[in-house]
Amino acid sequence: MNKFQRDTLKLRLLKLVALKSTGAPAELALRFEISERSIKRMVKEIREEGTEIRYSPTRRSYVTDEEYE
Repeated sequence: MNKFQRDTLKLRLLKLVALKSTGAPAELALRFEISERSIKRMVKEIREEGTEIRYSPTRRSYVTDEEYE
């Protein structure tokens, strides 16, 4: 996966986070046709870029910290 593809997937991930509809990491990996580990790496990169994001088991979606509380 090149940088452009990775950045595009990160943007798609952030849009799904805003909609609270990412699903579990395994489901998201299937949707993006990449590994679950790649999803987790992308989430880590997004965090390193300054966006607080985490998985909410209650909502079964990644959410931002403001939405988590």
